[in-house]
Amino acid sequence: MSYFIDRGYTSLNHEGEELCGDRVEMSQNGDVLTAVLCDGMGSGVKANILATLSSKILCTMLAGGIPIKDCIETLIASLPVCKVRGVAYATFSVFIINSDGHGDLLEFDNPAAILLRNGDALDLPREKSVIYGKNVYTTKLDLLPGDAIVVTSDGVEHAGIGMLMNFGWERPQIKDYLRRSVKPGMSARAISATLAGECNELYMNMPGDDTTALCIKVREHAPVSVFVGPPIHKEDDAEYVKDFMKLPGKKAVCGGTSSQIVARQLGKEVRTSFEFPDKDIPPIGYIDGIDLTTEGVITVKRVLELSERYLDPADTAAAELNKRDGASLLAKLLFEDSTDVNFFVGQSQNHAHDGLPIETRMKLKLIDSLAANLRKMGKTVNVRYN
Repeated sequence: MSYFIDRGYTSLNHEGEELCGDRVEMSQNGDVLTAVLCDGMGSGVKANILATLSSKILCTMLAGGIPIKDCIETLIASLPVCKVRGVAYATFSVFIINSDGHGDLLEFDNPAAILLRNGDALDLPREKSVIYGKNVYTTKLDLLPGDAIVVTSDGVEHAGIGMLMNFGWERPQIKDYLRRSVKPGMSARAISATLAGECNELYMNMPGDDTTALCIKVREHAPVSVFVGPPIHKEDDAEYVKDFMKLPGKKAVCGGTSSQIVARQLGKEVRTSFEFPDKDIPPIGYIDGIDLTTEGVITVKRVLELSERYLDPADTAAAELNKRDGASLLAKLLFEDSTDVNFFVGQSQNHAHDGLPIETRMKLKLIDSLAANLRKMGKTVNVRYN
């Protein structure tokens, strides 16, 4: 059975450094996801170069089906050598996983991965092999829906050392924190942000090491369809709404005119809320049979801004979409709850915007940008124009 392989990561820079010494690289080839976390030796520019080169080399070669032995040989030959230590050094954790939840996890010198399953945090079985003098651990993956795996750089285990923790954040404590903090509906991005955020707290907002958490999660497909704007020809309204409603999953309607069209075709009424959780975002509405009804351009513009923040790996609060305004509710529906998104974008000029600096082109540009960001999150996105 085919599942959605959710992915997300969060990174903290070493205090005082503009560049992170950890790097995550991902590649999707058909239904196979390759995700690499590399930790470059040291911090700052040198570590960033080591991690960037390592992650690019590993991700490109492994995604191309090249054996791990050849990848490591290329890695050793390619990395610049540290003049002080005399070694070229970057640790790594690599996922190679298909949409059935099957694949491999390869680990070299990063903290061992943690499996999150049914509310527990577990160790994974690992087989050791020695490749060019380096111990590389391999785990065969056979994951179930709801399973998540977290891999980290050693900045997670160093969190709080000499501050709130005498010896850093030890593995049993990390696992216990994950048991308590990870909820069943959380996305991979939310899980990674939660763990990295706690590390930042332990570091007292001054990370003493580059810190990255990368998570992959196996999810059942959860489609969401969004109706934005009326079609050009009014006679197409009925067919357009019919096509919108027959798709599986949750439904959202954005825009006053869109809401009236959908409600009319469904034989329902639009009820408007009078609550303003955010004074800059118009209130939501309600239509029986529709999961979320919001205002149009202003709301979508805010959702686009939230998507930029969600994609920023340095933002540990990116996944906290718990506000009740229309933009936050739509963002949660798209970023956290969905795996596949279908946009129904009508291109009719909205006469309610006559005299206002809001044009159809602006709406289309917003949807195109939002769709691009959703794809960056790993979502499958389809945009239908009418």
